[in-house]
Amino acid sequence: MCDQTFLVNVFGSCDKCFKQRALRPVFKKSQQLSYCSMCAEIMATDGLHENQTLASLKSEAESLKGKLEEERAKLHDVELHQVAERVEALGQFVMKTRRTLKGHGNKVLCMDWCKDKRRIVSSSQDGKVIVWDSFTTNKEHAVTMPCTWVMACAYAPSGCAIACGGLDNKCSVYPLTFDKNENMAAKKKSVAMHTNYLSACSFTNSDMQILTASGDGTCALWDVESGQLLQSFHGHGADVLCLDLAPSETGNTFVSGGCDKKAMVWDMRSGQCVQAFETHESDINSVRYYPSGDAFASGSDDATCRLYDLRADREVAIYSKESIIFGASSVDFSLSGRLLFAGYNDYTINVWDVLKGSRVSILFGHENRVSTLRVSPDGTAFCSGSWDHTLRVWA
Repeated sequence: MCDQTFLVNVFGSCDKCFKQRALRPVFKKSQQLSYCSMCAEIMATDGLHENQTLASLKSEAESLKGKLEEERAKLHDVELHQVAERVEALGQFVMKTRRTLKGHGNKVLCMDWCKDKRRIVSSSQDGKVIVWDSFTTNKEHAVTMPCTWVMACAYAPSGCAIACGGLDNKCSVYPLTFDKNENMAAKKKSVAMHTNYLSACSFTNSDMQILTASGDGTCALWDVESGQLLQSFHGHGADVLCLDLAPSETGNTFVSGGCDKKAMVWDMRSGQCVQAFETHESDINSVRYYPSGDAFASGSDDATCRLYDLRADREVAIYSKESIIFGASSVDFSLSGRLLFAGYNDYTINVWDVLKGSRVSILFGHENRVSTLRVSPDGTAFCSGSWDHTLRVWA
């Protein structure tokens, strides 16, 4: 989303020519260097054969990409909704706002559920991170960050810590205790450091590692205790806006989406991109794995949500209507995987039948764009956050 895109120029000494200039990060054999634009261009053309240009290599890459698409198309023999014709249609669908969480002084940008199915952490443009009891709507903890636009937050699997970050370019981890009067800021641990804003973060299957995505075009895996970078993931051509970890217990893959309109699947052990999908026509704001881990959904500023099957290596469904002209900011599946909840910039939440591709419900209640949405761990409810400063729990 362009509303969440910020450009940061870093000035300093170039690692190549040693002149004081505007710098950009360059990765050489997994080592991060800071080069000026001229040195970065020279490095990009190093190793070209005679009569080769970057333009000719780009042309060759596009040609190979076209051949791959042709091979994919040969396997595309049937549409998902055609297979689903024999499946019984969903009955009447009713969901209402059961709780409204009020306390943020500005746009709610991100939220996450605790594994206990009760607590929620949310972050906002007001610079605050709040831990809520979703049953009583009470605030259990509140942290004021050193910057506004806290664009990412996540609950640790144990429920004993939260992570957050944003325009400070960092991911900070705060341990949670039962003492509500304790100064949480004093126990803050800065874990990750990017060269641009932090757009998303997620703990892996333990409290000891955390995945981050950033406006610097990279994702990274960090050790929480030492703050050490364990693996970096390079491949996006623009800001990375979202990520989601595969649901398997061993979870060695994750998917990311960004301003380059690409959704990329990564191997966490090797740091390599293992699959890439480029069918959206605008920024990808949200990605979420299907409960089985065999597919994932994405939501984009092109006003569509899409389903990608990882085994078939292609897009299998598009969820859109001519009447929907605003971007989808956040998506998540029901526990069964039959429903896809999608929050939109027109203040609504649309509920889609994943198999049939039809919309089964529209939920109204928010008074500004829906920026974040997550289904609870037990699947009995979902929570949405909005630019209207509130969160709503639906069931």
